[in-house]
Amino acid sequence: MGATDRFSTEDVQRIVGLTAKQLDYWDRLRLVSPRKEQGNRFYDFRDLIGLRTVKQLVEEGVPASRLRRALAALREKLSHAQVPLAELRVFSDGKDILVERGGARLEPLSGQFALNFETRELGEKVRVMAGPDADEWLATALEYEADGKTRAEAIDAYDRALSADPRKPEALINCGTLCYEDGNLRKAAEYFRRALEVDPENALAHFNLGSVLEETGRPEAAREHLRQAVRLQPDYPDAHYNLAFVCEKLGAYAEAQRHWQAFITLDPLSPWCGYARQRLASSKMKKSAGTT
Repeated sequence: MGATDRFSTEDVQRIVGLTAKQLDYWDRLRLVSPRKEQGNRFYDFRDLIGLRTVKQLVEEGVPASRLRRALAALREKLSHAQVPLAELRVFSDGKDILVERGGARLEPLSGQFALNFETRELGEKVRVMAGPDADEWLATALEYEADGKTRAEAIDAYDRALSADPRKPEALINCGTLCYEDGNLRKAAEYFRRALEVDPENALAHFNLGSVLEETGRPEAAREHLRQAVRLQPDYPDAHYNLAFVCEKLGAYAEAQRHWQAFITLDPLSPWCGYARQRLASSKMKKSAGTT
């Protein structure tokens, strides 16, 4: 494997021995995220190193949320180490997360030196981390949510994140998603609207709100938000799919045709492509018949 090789999600699962759920969770925690290019998602060799490190630390009992905080501290203090999991030796001594460089060790969260670590290499002194902030509560919520059996704890942690920072788009979107999954569409829409008040250019918030509005019988409003999602993120296949579906409901077959085609182009291996092709053919027939 070379430094410029690219690995798909399926390759990574096989090589490193991970599940799709683990990769998604570590992406959401910003531990190791796939790269994106022309609608394709992939990992490189440095990412494989990072994923192996995360896997090893988690298997040794290090909570993923604590690892996330340690990496955030490292990125802040070691500006040259943008990918510390691949560029530095990160490990656990059974109690703390440690970073080793040049034979010296540092515990990044507390700023304590395990050996005589050259402070000039840090660029500035490491500050002692304060109590949980919004980002830390968000990481805790994601960890609870990934478990699948601790939804109540996840919601509580999201609420704590929002208490610390009411303008946290990710917490608002994730709360809305949990409400949606529980069938509380009104509450879900409220969270997504709040997210858009904070970040009007958030494609995911527009997509989620548009999808909820479609389910609650407001296709015109749904179309506007789904159009925004596509404008902001043209390579978002699900947004094209839902927009095409809504356009058909509104009789806008020419517009639906464009988005069915975009979905098929962006995600040709999706199990929904068969249905999308059927709807595309139907839209073409209705357009040629002069239906608007």
